[in-house]
Amino acid sequence: MDAGLQTMFDKVVKRNPSEVEFHQAVREVFASLGPVLQKRPEYVDEAVVDRLVEPERQIIFRVPWVDDEGRVCVNRGFRVEFNSALGPYKGGLRFHPSVLLGTIKFLGFEQIFKNALTGLPIGGGKGGSDFDPHGRSDGEVMRFCQSFMTELYRHLGEYTDVPAGDIGVGGREIGYMFGQYKRITNRYESGVITGKGVNWGGSLVRTEATGYGAVIFAREMLATKNQTLEGKRVVVSGSGNVAIYAIEKAQELGAHVVAFSDSSGYVLDEAGVDLDLLKQIKQFERARVAAYVERRPGAEFRPGGKIWQVGAEVALPCATQNELDEADAKSLVESGVLAVAEGANMPCQPEAVEVFQRSGVLFGPGKAANAGGVATSALEMQQNAGRDAWSFEDTAARLEEIMVGIHDRCATTAADYDREGDYVAGANIAGFTKVADAVLALGVI
Repeated sequence: MDAGLQTMFDKVVKRNPSEVEFHQAVREVFASLGPVLQKRPEYVDEAVVDRLVEPERQIIFRVPWVDDEGRVCVNRGFRVEFNSALGPYKGGLRFHPSVLLGTIKFLGFEQIFKNALTGLPIGGGKGGSDFDPHGRSDGEVMRFCQSFMTELYRHLGEYTDVPAGDIGVGGREIGYMFGQYKRITNRYESGVITGKGVNWGGSLVRTEATGYGAVIFAREMLATKNQTLEGKRVVVSGSGNVAIYAIEKAQELGAHVVAFSDSSGYVLDEAGVDLDLLKQIKQFERARVAAYVERRPGAEFRPGGKIWQVGAEVALPCATQNELDEADAKSLVESGVLAVAEGANMPCQPEAVEVFQRSGVLFGPGKAANAGGVATSALEMQQNAGRDAWSFEDTAARLEEIMVGIHDRCATTAADYDREGDYVAGANIAGFTKVADAVLALGVI
């Protein structure tokens, strides 16, 4: 990081104490921007970087609700509307006990550049709560979501802020929140939230999009080395929607996926993952991954282990932030990994990314590789605006087009700045310059 950016970064840390994940996200972007600021001094003169690291609006609110035993519970809700230079704020809602303001700011900051890379007119934002939906009844989840939306609704709108799902927020939660929004406003404003059910304004492919997109990005990276996914040994962390549909797309492209995980451990299935069984266990039974081995001869469950100890040619971290550390990266490199594409948001720690890049591993950062989800959310917005519904094939084709475009944009930008093959630099610079130019065009606001 050059001296000017280091000064800006020190200011960010001072103004946002204890928000370690936000600091990490800012540092990762700043590390790529030195050559950009030298080439475009107007970004410095107009304090564009200073403006981009300060959210346009940070909303924190109380969420009171009543559990099934009649007890009053109180959680904290967040919405960080980070930047709207390219369009309405767009980004998911995360319900998880680990959610703090710094978590939301890290995700929102990443979202600015991820959304810019899609080429679609959407700004960056993120939200959520420290509420944990796991183990809660449908009634409890409904009452929480209704209380959450009773405050948040006033900040939303299809031309203002359009949230979606994230960890802990799936179709059930989206339905309850949209229902409360409709009840309060007396408007069936489909475009105010995405991730809706297909029968009431949702988009086909949205469920699959993030996982599919990460695999498409990995495929495109491999193609630059005249390689394909055909026959490649693949490991996928996680077992939620992103992981499941990354497995599905990888298998569709001929890969041999052998492992997946959850917070209790990982499953190794050398015969290849039985995707139908995994979907049954996770999507319908909502059980832990250990249940998979009870019905799959030859599969092993390894409690508490690190999935990255399993050798792979392609690794897809699809669980959560900072799940893959330096030691894990070294293990993957020793096993002969060729490509890593982040399906989750910032799942690789900075030291792990350095190991991959130093070792010549193709590395796709989350703001590029996992942009398929938000891209398809924007396509859902288009369908809602036109009172239209597209076929699975049409939407999948648009997702494919967008992901190939993101890959090419990152690769070309990296080469333009003498960083050929560095997708981190390419993604950061391409996303930043698109937003920065819009910020300049709109004036000091």
